[in-house]
Amino acid sequence: MIDALTAELLELAREAARRAGDLLRTGRPADLAVAATKSSPIDVVTEMDIAAEKLITDLIASRRPDDGLLGEEGAATEGTSGIRWVVDPLDGTVNYLYGLPTWAVSVAAEQDGETVVGVVAVPMRSETFHAVRGRGAWATGAWAGERKLACRPAPPLDQALVSTGFNYVAEVRAHQAEVARRLIPRVRDIRRSGSAAVDLCDVAAGRLDGYYERGLHPWDYAAGDLIAREAGVLTGGRPGERPSRDLTVAGTPGVFEPLQALLEDLGAWHD
Repeated sequence: MIDALTAELLELAREAARRAGDLLRTGRPADLAVAATKSSPIDVVTEMDIAAEKLITDLIASRRPDDGLLGEEGAATEGTSGIRWVVDPLDGTVNYLYGLPTWAVSVAAEQDGETVVGVVAVPMRSETFHAVRGRGAWATGAWAGERKLACRPAPPLDQALVSTGFNYVAEVRAHQAEVARRLIPRVRDIRRSGSAAVDLCDVAAGRLDGYYERGLHPWDYAAGDLIAREAGVLTGGRPGERPSRDLTVAGTPGVFEPLQALLEDLGAWHD
């Protein structure tokens, strides 16, 4: 049984992710267009990213006004309670813009700097993943009830299915493409979904053996990282470091260390 505070945070995270997912799924306009750009002209924000973040942050502020907030689309509040929410209202915006189904809402709650609750909703797959630190990871979907998540038994690295993502800055993408070119002969194959949150949950669910990406922000991986770890996945950044913008790596035990070491050798963390 989890304590009352953690139960409250989990319930609120699940409600926020569900409500934002419903808004994004049912409210997407037929003429959806780019509202702004970020790191480059192809790193886009839509009006629905902004609307979903406002829904989530308004809900959290109404229930827990003393908490801090960090959101991809600009929400930033310090808070005084020791709790901070880290929110990606629409992870996979380009997929969403093009009508592709792989996008997610990611909501995490940190207590004194450590993620204690994570929820990732994937509306077009009718799936929601959640985890509480030390209590395992779970998912609901097309199956009946909640399913406890566990990562796959580790294959040798050359039989591992690995996912990755690419940055929207051209020079960084070119380097990432070169890393992927050199990695492909060393693994079973590479996938690219377009959503870090979904990739991390898919490692947790046993659909992938590993995942790596350079250039992520805390809102990209806060919830997914906890879900993956609670399903038995190992996560980190460069050797000896936590996930960061330099590099985020996740893998089943037996895949994580050789994959991390290979990515270090390939210079996946720099241009």
